[in-house]
Amino acid sequence: MLVLGIESSCDETAAAVVDASRPIEKRILSNVVFSQWDAVRKYGGVVPEVAARAHVEKIDPVTVQALAEAGVSVADLDGIAATTGPGLIGGVIVGSSYAKALALGAQKPFLSINHLEGHALTPRLVDDVPFPYLLLLVSGGHCQTLLVRGVGDYQRIGTTIDDAIGEAFDKTAKMMGLEMPGGPAVERLAARGDDWAVALPVPFKGRPGTDFSFSGLKTAVRRAVESDVSHRPEDVAASFQRVAFESLIDRTSRAVEAADAPLSALVVAGGVAANQVLSAKLQALGQERGLKVVVPPLSLCTDNGAMIAWAGAERLRLGQPEYWHAQLAAAPRPRWPLDPDAPKSSGAGAAKA
Repeated sequence: MLVLGIESSCDETAAAVVDASRPIEKRILSNVVFSQWDAVRKYGGVVPEVAARAHVEKIDPVTVQALAEAGVSVADLDGIAATTGPGLIGGVIVGSSYAKALALGAQKPFLSINHLEGHALTPRLVDDVPFPYLLLLVSGGHCQTLLVRGVGDYQRIGTTIDDAIGEAFDKTAKMMGLEMPGGPAVERLAARGDDWAVALPVPFKGRPGTDFSFSGLKTAVRRAVESDVSHRPEDVAASFQRVAFESLIDRTSRAVEAADAPLSALVVAGGVAANQVLSAKLQALGQERGLKVVVPPLSLCTDNGAMIAWAGAERLRLGQPEYWHAQLAAAPRPRWPLDPDAPKSSGAGAAKA
């Protein structure tokens, strides 16, 4: 089962070919990613209009390269999948329109994929994790825990009431004059610091509920940076990282307790999952809770086409031709929750914030 996946929801133009019929270690036939960071570094972050223009320029050569590296043609594919949301709408329109044109021209099924579902199902690409499992989704735009019962069957357990943890890393990096993307920059600097040197509050630790909050922590970091007390930058970074992850582990542990299902694993996805300190802390939590912990490799934590191709393959396995054809009419959207029925916040912790 060969599926081409196209991802363009933010600042990466990505395409990949996955063969779902192969063993785990041979499933990804190609995974090409063009990052815009060199172009947007001078802006200090992603600029939607600039990102959309870059997608227009790169979507075709990136896709052609992915097919060439996989050694297949469009005619060989069993389906073409693309992110149709959520994300920066200009980029989503570029990628989904291009993929629809390919699918229509080649008479192949088109799979409309939720970007978050791509992250949610990635662990099954690398580990064949059985349903149900608990997903910790941590990125620049999202911070959630979800019970993954099956393809298309997601229950949100906890969410951030303000900022995502990845956004907190980026803002901390910006306040300290570090390069973008902020997550890796803060992690590198923190490795040289004392993580107890700067007193910072641990958001929501010990509170009832399962929701997250990082806005107050960002404010505390700004005060530390601007304080008359001289703090070494590496100590600020290390203290911020310790506190952010202490909060994240506390809330995730509560989500494990709140999940009304016999969990097969705790899985992590999103760009922040690439942080090695977080990975170690989650492994420790898994041992404490008796849960297998699955963290995808770095190349699959950040946005990529392989996760979209795999989500498309999972959809194809459901065997619903009427669904595939209807997807050509799927409209790009900037917002698209995995659990549309979830309340705005999920726990008592949010109500007290």
